[in-house]
Amino acid sequence: MILLEKKILDQMVADALDGYPLEACGLLGGSVDGQGTVRIDSCYPTFNVAASARLYEVDPSGLLRADRAAEEAGTELVGVYHSHTHTEGRPSPTDVIQAPDPEWHYVLVSLRDVHPSVRSWRIRDGKTKEEPVVLQW
Repeated sequence: MILLEKKILDQMVADALDGYPLEACGLLGGSVDGQGTVRIDSCYPTFNVAASARLYEVDPSGLLRADRAAEEAGTELVGVYHSHTHTEGRPSPTDVIQAPDPEWHYVLVSLRDVHPSVRSWRIRDGKTKEEPVVLQW
């Protein structure tokens, strides 16, 4: 389960809309408790080096900045988010192949419909499993 503050949700959606028609991406900072629940405390938008409407690649310098910022905040990078501009918020085959860390949480912001949707996934050994996203006000 992911606990997500509304301000972080708003930041991810705004980044996705700003990046449109290309996919936007960024990293998520937070912590994981003993039961595996993730609390997202920070959102670090990065440049999509792929500059594509169909795939994303986090800018390496943005990854480094996000990692340092999370460490300074006393947290760690726990996931990545990106947008799907014309499809649902489900990992594509490319997303699954490129998933860098089986411990990370992969949050997708879909812009397919009138209202953006946000879903989170675990990707391990080429398999995807959706996890609940709990919005905190």
